[in-house]
Amino acid sequence: MNAHTQAIAAYRAPSDPGKSPRAIEYDLFAEITSRLRRAASAKDTNFPKFVEALDDNRKLWSELAFDLAGPGNLLPESLRAQLLGLAQFTLNQTDAILMGNAQADTLIDLNIAIMRGLNGQGGVS
Repeated sequence: MNAHTQAIAAYRAPSDPGKSPRAIEYDLFAEITSRLRRAASAKDTNFPKFVEALDDNRKLWSELAFDLAGPGNLLPESLRAQLLGLAQFTLNQTDAILMGNAQADTLIDLNIAIMRGLNGQGGVS
């Protein structure tokens, strides 16, 4: 089972029933972001690992978008729309990175901002 499959499994069926959905989402973003950061720093020597990390990040955001667009999502509509916009940005930015027109730092920074929000540390630093 790869990291993405583990992340999605954790997202859908948390192993710790005492953990809040926000905490689960935070952990998923932390894991994917950490792997993306490591892979980006070593992309010149292990490009396939970098592509895998980008793909896992894209899949996480796609899964998030699927959840946000679902009828059972209880977040305010304006927040859902903003997050869906960020999901689309992530998909576009990933394509730009793979074409050599952008850097992974933007995705890493975005994920960290989402983690801060999930952790109750909203705002700009």
